[in-house]
Amino acid sequence: MTASSIEQQAVATIAGLSMDAPHAARSGHQGTAMALAPLAHVLYTRIMDFDPATPDWPDRDRFVLSPGHASILQYSLLHLCGFGLTLDDIKDFRQWRSATPGHPEVGHTAGVEITTGPLGQGFATSVGMAMAEARQRAHLGTDVVDHFTYTICSDGDLAEGVSHEAASFAGHLGLGRLICIYDDNRVSIDGMTDIWLSDDPVARFTAYGWHVVNLGEIGNDLDALEEAILAAKEVTDKPSMLVLQTHIGTPSPTLTDSPSAHGYAFQDDEIAAAKTELGLDPTQTFQVSDEVLDWYREAGSRGAHKAADWAAANPNPDAMLTGEPTGDWKAALPTWEPGANVATRKSSNAVLNAIAPMWPSLVSGGADLTGNTGVQLNDGDQVTADNLGGNQVYYGVREHAMAAVMNGMALHGGALPVGGTFLVFSDYCRPSVRLAALSKLRVVYSFTHDSVGVGEDGPTHQPIEHVAALRSIPDLSVIRPADANESAGAWLAALETDGPTALVLSRQDLPVLDTTSADAVANGGYVLSDPPDAVITLMGSGSEVQLCVEAARRLADQGKPARVVSMPSMNLFQSQDDTYRAVTLKRDLPSLAIEAGVSQGWYRYADEVVGINRFGASAPGATVMHELGMNVNNLVDQALDLLQ
Repeated sequence: MTASSIEQQAVATIAGLSMDAPHAARSGHQGTAMALAPLAHVLYTRIMDFDPATPDWPDRDRFVLSPGHASILQYSLLHLCGFGLTLDDIKDFRQWRSATPGHPEVGHTAGVEITTGPLGQGFATSVGMAMAEARQRAHLGTDVVDHFTYTICSDGDLAEGVSHEAASFAGHLGLGRLICIYDDNRVSIDGMTDIWLSDDPVARFTAYGWHVVNLGEIGNDLDALEEAILAAKEVTDKPSMLVLQTHIGTPSPTLTDSPSAHGYAFQDDEIAAAKTELGLDPTQTFQVSDEVLDWYREAGSRGAHKAADWAAANPNPDAMLTGEPTGDWKAALPTWEPGANVATRKSSNAVLNAIAPMWPSLVSGGADLTGNTGVQLNDGDQVTADNLGGNQVYYGVREHAMAAVMNGMALHGGALPVGGTFLVFSDYCRPSVRLAALSKLRVVYSFTHDSVGVGEDGPTHQPIEHVAALRSIPDLSVIRPADANESAGAWLAALETDGPTALVLSRQDLPVLDTTSADAVANGGYVLSDPPDAVITLMGSGSEVQLCVEAARRLADQGKPARVVSMPSMNLFQSQDDTYRAVTLKRDLPSLAIEAGVSQGWYRYADEVVGINRFGASAPGATVMHELGMNVNNLVDQALDLLQ
C-alpha cells in the first residue's frame, strides 16, 4: 500500500468513526468531524509534536478543538494514535461514565487539553495557552520551551463576543506560536450562515493584527494543508488565522453542505452511501483495519524520542514549568494588628505582593482596573509584544477574554493566573469561571467593590445577586473576607485548593477585628466569640462581620449575649464534617445572618437573614449601606425580633 493510499484510507477511517459513534449513541454531531478529518489527520501525523505515552510532556504541542461538539473527531485521533482510548471507548460514545463524553473534558480523557463546547471559549482560551508558552520560552529558552498551540475554530466560535476580545488581545501581543484554522463551512443549526453572518474574516483578523491566509477549498488536499500550516509556523511575530472553506458532511451524496449535517443526521442509509464514497464497506461499522491502526500507531510514536530527550535534559524542571513556589511563601504572609482600618482589596494586594517573589509562575492582571482591584504588582514587569516574559498583564476592557485567557494559562501549565475586575462585572467572566470550576483550574479572581458600599456609581455598579450567583457554581471557592487578616487566609486557602477561587473584596476600609484568623478561613466558617450563656448566633461575611461584632456587644449590654460566626466561604464550610459544622452553628440557638446582597443561600445556616433583595441606589456608600439596612441598629432590632 502506498503512502498516499494508506493516508486516504486513514482519513476515511476517521470519517467512518465520526458517523458510526454518534449513530450508535443516537446523539452527536457527525458532519463537521467528517469534513475536518483530513485536517485533523494532517495535524496529528504531520505537524504536531506529542507523545501518547507521556501525554503531559511539558513541551508538547497543544491542540484545541473549539467546536467541541465535533468531539468524535478528536476521540478518533486519540484512539488511532495510541493515547489509550480503545475502540470500545469509541463505541461507548456519550454514554454514562465513558471516556468519550459528548464534549471533550480535560482531565477525563488522556490527550484532551481543554474542556470545550461553549462556543468561543476554546478559541479565547487558546490565547492564554499561547501566552503561557511565550512567557516560559522567554525565561527558559527554546531548548526547554519550543511548542505551538493549534486551534480549530468554527463560525459559531467567531460569532461569539469573547472571540472578538481574545483575537484583539492576541493580535496586540503578537503571539506568533498561535495558529488557528477557521472551519468556514457556512453552516449553522438555523441554516446557512448567510442568514445571520456577512463578516469578512480575512479583513477582520487582519485588522486585529493577525497573519491571515485564505486557503480556499483545500480541505481534502493533505499536502496543501501541511504546506499552509508549516508556512504559518514561520510567522513568528503574529498569530495566524488560516481560513479553510470546508463542506460539512462531505462526501455524503445527500447531506454535504446541508445544515442538518451539523447534528445527528447520518443514519443507516446516509452512512452507507457516505461509506461507499469513502471506499469503506457500507455493511460494516467501526472499521479500523490493521494497516491503518499500525500506520497511526507508528505516526503517534514519532514524538517519543523528543519527549524522552527533553526529560533527560530537564530532570529537575524549573518552577516556571511546574508552577510551584520556590520558597516558604506562607511565612511571608503579612498580618495586621486589631484596630487598623484597611479595605480588603488593599490587604489582598499586600498579600499578593508579599508572595509574588516566591511564585515565578504568578501572572497578575486586570481588566482596565488593575490598581483598583488589588492585582497591581509593585515590581511588575509589563507583558507586551516585545516582552512576553512579563508578569503584569493589562487586559484592557476585556473581562470575557481575561477570564478565558487565565484558564488557558492554567491549562497550559506552569502559570498561576490572577485577574481582577469589579464584582458586578463577574457576569462577563461567568462562562469562563464556570469552565475553570468544571476543569478544576487553579486560577484566582479578585472581584472587588463587593457591595452597595460602592456608593455614588449607583445600582448599575453595585452588586446584589453576584456573590450568590458565584456561590452557586460547583467547585468554585468563593471567599469574602471580613478583614485584612482574613484576606491573608483567603490567599492561603486559594493556593492550597485544587480549583478556582473568587476573592470577593471590599472597596471601603474595614476594621481589623480582634479574633479573626487567617488559618481558620480554610474552614469556611468559624466562631469569633462564644459566650457560655449565648441566646442567639449572629453570622455574616465580609464587611458585615464587623456589624455582627458590634451588635453582639449591644445585645450583651441588654442581657442577651450573642455568639458571632464569620462565614467567609460557604463552599469551604460545607466541605467540613458534620461535627464541625454543628459545633460552629450551634443550631439549638436561633440564628441571624447578615450580608449586603441577596439573602439566597443563607437560609441553609440561619433562621432569618438581613439582606438586600432589591437593587441599590446612587449615594455615598455609607449612606446606601445604612438606608438598605446594613447597620448595627437594624441588626440588633432584627435579633430582638427573632428572640421574641
